[in-house]
Amino acid sequence: MGTNCGLRISDILALNVKDVKNKNYIELIEKKTGKYKKFPLNAKLKPILKEFTKNRKENEPLFTTKYNNRLERFAAYQIIKDACRQAGLEEHVGTHTMRKTFGYHYYQKYKDVVMLQKIFNHSNPQITLRYIGIEQDKIYESYIDFVL
Repeated sequence: MGTNCGLRISDILALNVKDVKNKNYIELIEKKTGKYKKFPLNAKLKPILKEFTKNRKENEPLFTTKYNNRLERFAAYQIIKDACRQAGLEEHVGTHTMRKTFGYHYYQKYKDVVMLQKIFNHSNPQITLRYIGIEQDKIYESYIDFVL
């Protein structure tokens, strides 16, 4: 979910089944900014959410614990960390990793930092580039390409 829509973990965990079930769009008020956000579900996410919400009550949290309580941030962090470890990823990961991954790949595909800035509700493009690690990538490239 996080790598396909770029939401903050706080917004993902606040979703209920009714927010995504049989929907083409997700609409929400971002917890951090208080801003309204509406975006379409992509072709990869729609069938996953259709299966994930099948036979579930509309008023229940989208992501729950084994006791059907709303999943909390620290538990989500542990799940993400464990999944990355099992996948052989040794980099430091956190709850923002999904959002940053979305942003990095969006930028690599479209090279449109202004649109990504709008998606993330950042105040300027430099913040967006720094956030997704593009600035650091360019620094590394400059070292590699620099030969006296």
